[in-house]
Amino acid sequence: MTLPRKELFDLPEGVVYLDGNSLGPLPKGAAERAARVIEAEWGGELIRAWNTAGWMSLPERVGNRIARLIGAPEGSVATGDTLSIKVYQALAAALKMRPERRVILSDSGNFPTDLYMAQGLIDLIGKDHVLRTPAPEDVAAAIADDVAVVMLTEVDYRTGRKHDMQAITRLARANGAVMIWDLAHSAGALPVDLTASGAEFAVGCTYKYLNGGPGAPAFIYARPDLIEKVQPALAGWMGHDAPFAMELGYRPAMSTERLRVGTPPIVQLSILDAALDLWDEVDMEELRAASLALSELFIAEVEARCPALRLASPREPGQRGSQVSFRFEHGYAAMQALIDRGVIGDFRAPDIMRFGFTPLYLDSADVLAAARAIADVIDNRLWADPKYRTKSRVT
Repeated sequence: MTLPRKELFDLPEGVVYLDGNSLGPLPKGAAERAARVIEAEWGGELIRAWNTAGWMSLPERVGNRIARLIGAPEGSVATGDTLSIKVYQALAAALKMRPERRVILSDSGNFPTDLYMAQGLIDLIGKDHVLRTPAPEDVAAAIADDVAVVMLTEVDYRTGRKHDMQAITRLARANGAVMIWDLAHSAGALPVDLTASGAEFAVGCTYKYLNGGPGAPAFIYARPDLIEKVQPALAGWMGHDAPFAMELGYRPAMSTERLRVGTPPIVQLSILDAALDLWDEVDMEELRAASLALSELFIAEVEARCPALRLASPREPGQRGSQVSFRFEHGYAAMQALIDRGVIGDFRAPDIMRFGFTPLYLDSADVLAAARAIADVIDNRLWADPKYRTKSRVT
C-alpha cells in the first residue's frame, strides 16, 4: 500500500488530525456498514440475524483480524467488552496462575485505569497482594522472584515512551512471572509480535489506531498453550462452552472464547470489522517507518519554531511509539487555540500537548501546516485568550 491513503477516510476539510492516538477518524464504508446492520439485519431479520447475518461468530472473526496485526495466531484473540474489563480478566487469571506470589508489578507511567483495576482486584481478593509502580526505567530491575504478574503498557499514553517488549518479557519469564501487555497505543501503530515475545496475555482497545469508533470493543489475547488453564474471573454466558444449553453450572469454552463475557456489541463490532478492511493491505514495517519519518519532521520543525516547548517524548525514534508530546506551562489553553485553527491534538495533565502520527491519512504537508499553526499560537500568545482557559470534561 502506498501511504498515505487519505481517500480511505472521511476527514473534515481544512483539518489536520493529530489525535488518532486517542480516537481514530471515520473510515469510509464504516457508516454504511453500521446502517446495513441496523436497517437490513436488525430491522429486517430481527432476532434471526444472530444466525442469518453471522452475528454470533462476529467477535471471533474480528478477533482473528486483529490477531494478524499483533503477531498472534488465529483463535488467540477474543473481542468484546471494554479494555478495563479485559485488564481485570487478564490480571485475575494471571494471579491464579501464581497463587504463591503476592506482587503485581507495573510502572508509574501506566494508564490510570490499569492501575485502578489492579488495586481494585487486590482489595477484592484480600490476600495481602501489593501493587508496585516503579519509574518506567526501573521496571526491569524490579522484576524479582516475588513478582506474580508484570503488567505494562508498551507505549506510554502521555509521552509515547516505548518499553522493550521482547527484553522485558524474557526477564519476566526468567523470574517466573506472568506477563501482560496493554497494547492500547501499539495495535495499529507499530509492529507487534506477541508470539515471538512469549507473553502470556495482552489486551488492547480498537478505537485509536484501528479506527473502530467511540466505544469500540476491546480485545484480549491469551497464549494458545495456556488457554485451558485460564480460569475466567468473569464467567459470563458467552464464555460458556455451549451458551444456549443454558446449563446452571459454568463450563468454559475450550478456546479463547472463554474470555468473552456478555452479549457482544454487534453494531460496534460491525463498524470495527469494516474499519479493519483497510488493514488487509498494510505492511506494519512500512507504516512504522512512515510514522517515524513524520514524527522526526514534526520534532525538528516545532523545536526550530517554538523554543518555549520542551520535548517530553524520547528523542531516539526507536524508543517511542507513534506520537510526540511537548511540555508547555499553558498546554491546555494552547491546545484549544490550536484546535480552533484546525489542528487537532489533545492535552494530558499536567502540561503535555500530545500529537499522534498516523501515516494512513497524514503526510509531510500536514506536519508542516501543524508546525506553522503551533508557532502562531505560541509566538503570538493566542493561548492567552480567556476562552481557551475554561476546561472541558474531555481534554
